[in-house]
Amino acid sequence: MMNRPQFPTTRLRRLRYNAQIRELVAETNVSLNDLVMPLFVTFGENVKQEITSMPGQYRFSVNTLVEKCKLLYMKGIKSVLLFGIPEEKDEHGHLACAENSIVQKAIVALKKELPGLLIIADVCNCEYTTHGHCGTIVDGDVENDSTLKTLVAQSVSLAQAGADIIAPSDMMDGRVKVIREALDEAGFYKVPIMAYSAKFASGFYGPFRDAADSAPAFGNRSTYQMDIRNSNEALREIEQDIAEGADMVMVKPGLAYLDIVARVKENFNIPVVVYNVSGEYSMVKAAAQNGWIDEQRVVMESMISFKRAGADVILTYWAETIADILKE
Repeated sequence: MMNRPQFPTTRLRRLRYNAQIRELVAETNVSLNDLVMPLFVTFGENVKQEITSMPGQYRFSVNTLVEKCKLLYMKGIKSVLLFGIPEEKDEHGHLACAENSIVQKAIVALKKELPGLLIIADVCNCEYTTHGHCGTIVDGDVENDSTLKTLVAQSVSLAQAGADIIAPSDMMDGRVKVIREALDEAGFYKVPIMAYSAKFASGFYGPFRDAADSAPAFGNRSTYQMDIRNSNEALREIEQDIAEGADMVMVKPGLAYLDIVARVKENFNIPVVVYNVSGEYSMVKAAAQNGWIDEQRVVMESMISFKRAGADVILTYWAETIADILKE
């Protein structure tokens, strides 16, 4: 009599044998409600200018931005993050605080045409300064406390225009506290702050600086953005921003910093945002255009990785693409 082969009693593949079972037991999923689309708004009329280093992404004038957002909203993308590219710049970024500045104009127009669209307004000075740094320069470096004044004025101005969420990205010490105080004093106590809390001095920002015309004219941003080697310091930054009144905290960039996302989620009971930045987008796009990878597959794998690491919200230039994929 032949001996029967000894089969394992535990077969993990049982839960993978067909698509329905895999869907039933999937631990991580991406929803359109998780996604925010970053968009660039510039001066002029009827502008839709492709960004060379970010194929498929554009600079929009206010009127074309409205049309783009209508399309996104129809597809289920109902949250956007706005960056402005002004016609003029100054030494301090004062233009970012004006009632008729480019992002403020865009917010007013969008709220009129799409009142249900959630608008997150980036708060920083780099797009608005002649030197491309994120604040006022004193002795060759960004002076922290002088910059806070501009950030506060910009935040209140954006809230007055109708921004739903204020998102300071400058990495100045103490900016969440003073912005929260100023918003409350101006009557905008319901407006949340999405703080760029762990923003690293990364090489992945190159295409964004092309898109926003915000490359530093000298030096770099290592004196205010975080050292890429530090993880514990990121937790200190997060803790400080929460103490100062942040309602959501962000890790930026995304793919190279999933360990930071996971640590933040494990240590703090607060919504965690991750920014799938321009360089990450452009690498995938370039590889896909060369036929080296399956674009849709890699995009969804990246999104799942953010969610698996613990992100609640994903800022990504792939948002519209993902809406199309999920519809299929």
